[in-house]
Amino acid sequence: MVELPPGKFSTLLGQLRRGAVVLRLAIAAVTAALLVVLVRGWEPPRDFALGEIPSRDLTARVEFKQLDDRATRDARNRARRFAQAVYDNDPAPLAQLVAQVRNEVLQLASAESLEKVDQSLWSQYLPQLAEGTPAPTDEEKRTEFERFRTALATEEAREGFGLALEKAVQPLQDRGILDRAPTDANAEQIRVQRPGKESFPSVVPVRDALVDNVRNDLDQSLRRLMPNLEVARHVFARLRGNLPVTLKLNEADTRKESDDQAAQVEAVYRVFQPGDRLAEAGVPLEDAAMTLLELDYKEFLARQSVGDIVGRSLSTYWLYASMLALCGLGLYRSDRESVVELGRYATLLTAFLLASGAMFGVIYFAGPQWRLEMIPLLWLGMTIAVAYRHQSALLVLITTGFIAAIGFGWSVGESVIALAPGAASIILLDSVRHRSKLLLVGFWAGLVAIVTTLSVGAIEGQPLWSTMQLALATGLWPVIAGSLLTVSLPAVERVFNIQTDLSLIELGDPAKPLLQELVRRAPGTYNHSITVASIAEAAAEAIGARSLLVRVGAYYHDIGKMLKPGYFIENQGKGVNSHDALVPAMSTLVIIAHVKDGADLARQNRLPQCIVDFIEQHHGTTLVEYFYRQAQKKSLDQADDSKVDESRFRYPGPKPQTKEAAVLMLADAVESASRSLVEPTPARIESLVEELTRKRLDDGQFDECGVTLQELHTIGESLIKSLTAVYHGRVKYPDQVTA
Repeated sequence: MVELPPGKFSTLLGQLRRGAVVLRLAIAAVTAALLVVLVRGWEPPRDFALGEIPSRDLTARVEFKQLDDRATRDARNRARRFAQAVYDNDPAPLAQLVAQVRNEVLQLASAESLEKVDQSLWSQYLPQLAEGTPAPTDEEKRTEFERFRTALATEEAREGFGLALEKAVQPLQDRGILDRAPTDANAEQIRVQRPGKESFPSVVPVRDALVDNVRNDLDQSLRRLMPNLEVARHVFARLRGNLPVTLKLNEADTRKESDDQAAQVEAVYRVFQPGDRLAEAGVPLEDAAMTLLELDYKEFLARQSVGDIVGRSLSTYWLYASMLALCGLGLYRSDRESVVELGRYATLLTAFLLASGAMFGVIYFAGPQWRLEMIPLLWLGMTIAVAYRHQSALLVLITTGFIAAIGFGWSVGESVIALAPGAASIILLDSVRHRSKLLLVGFWAGLVAIVTTLSVGAIEGQPLWSTMQLALATGLWPVIAGSLLTVSLPAVERVFNIQTDLSLIELGDPAKPLLQELVRRAPGTYNHSITVASIAEAAAEAIGARSLLVRVGAYYHDIGKMLKPGYFIENQGKGVNSHDALVPAMSTLVIIAHVKDGADLARQNRLPQCIVDFIEQHHGTTLVEYFYRQAQKKSLDQADDSKVDESRFRYPGPKPQTKEAAVLMLADAVESASRSLVEPTPARIESLVEELTRKRLDDGQFDECGVTLQELHTIGESLIKSLTAVYHGRVKYPDQVTA
């Protein structure tokens, strides 16, 4: 039975059944959910910003109301003006006046005649004559005094006078006497209270408390209560001009009463109906319009139903998950390690989430006016370009931009302004060999941002001045993002487990303790490493690999030899070979051990994993051919029928996993072998390089590093050129004597 190969759908289902794939999909799904939470995906984005010029009239979507500050203030001021002023009533001066009048009246009533009375005292009891009335004669004065004295001649009359006087004055003591009406308060009524007494204030009409009205009321009361009108007339004359003011304004209580009345006034609102214009087309949005738009937006959110919230959340989640899936597929094809290695995959998504959260935080707290959210977006793009590949950085940048456009309501122009400088910085960020590189990239990306902002502003018809201000701001953000990445570069290297060219240059410093120890213990190995580094760097440059990484890896690839330097030929003196006393199998173990020893030394000295990989992979699983042949010969000489186990004479590996490791393997092999050439002519060097390359290719050493045959050919040509330059012919001078 012939079975056809599975189709694409079947292959996809098969991949989805794998646990590793399911785990990564689950992480991406959780990331999409977190994005929905970060950007509040259940809320529609604001489609307005301060200073923006709308292309159409912006109208109310729902009914809402706006607090009318002016009308509310006027209403509360009116309430304050109608609030009752609070007065403290002190009746003591009035009571003293009443007591004094009683004594004076008794004194006058007990006088025998007008001539014997105190004239100054009696004059106070004489009513004022109307204008034009002639002054009374002496006889009339005596008669008037006698009538007054006769009315109070009896004890009963005097007692009645006293009671009538107190009864007439009592209302004045209760409500108090006011010299003038209150200002900035209720002009009809006041509140009167007795200081020091726990009682509720009484409400008194202002008219009843004013001193002019009090005089009239007192006159009527005296006439009504006193049995003798003559006495009432004279007593009123005494009291009329001497009534004390007993009410004093209590400013603190009055202010409190005024504030209480104002607080009871409800705020006045302007009501906007759906369709009412909130902002005019072509007019920049200012604070007043922004306030109305914000109120409309919040009211719209408040009226969302549960179904609306759930529906929008699910739709946003689907869009985010789809874009993350497309981004993951693109990363899998362009930079498979970023998805296959779970640590790198999780780190990438974490950086993506942090940048998205920072963008939302900036917009939430600072607003979208000056596009500050571009800083975390640019930082993310440059970070991914440093930690991964340029294609990966562009994919992540575009995905983040699309997610931000959905979450923040960016227009096409706003999206272009945000993505253009990010793409420019990624393209320009080829390597970081000096600390000013990131700042320089930020500067050029800033120029791209300025030009892009001006172009978009011109297309959308934005005012030139506001567009220029925004362009200058967006031109500054890439420089700031580059500065932030410069500061955080050591942390980025540690978190993403990468080595930038800047850190590689530091690792390649000959003054490093490990390299200094190699010079001291195994100078021949050190010289070999320096030569290998030189020729390997040129070969890596020829195929577009990371030449600096290869050079630094070559410095450290043989550090394990310093533990047993005498067993390696480059460190041996003439006629001295430590392997003469060992069997081939033991010699092989000593030789192979330098790989494990070197890796252990590298880890002890905290060298990065990429350098450890060079140490472990630079021999791959190749055969220690010299001692293998010796073992075979010894077996034949001893007539031993057992076959020599080839696996015991191979390095443990692994095989080279990167192109850089493959370059170092070939450079190390051809440099060591070229030392054995009696006369290293270009032809012999070429033959040697081709032979060693073919052997390792046939041995499958390049099966796992992705290097192509064309690249192997290019590497070989570079190695031939470099070795020919190293072993170039020299002129023999006439006086030169062979040592």
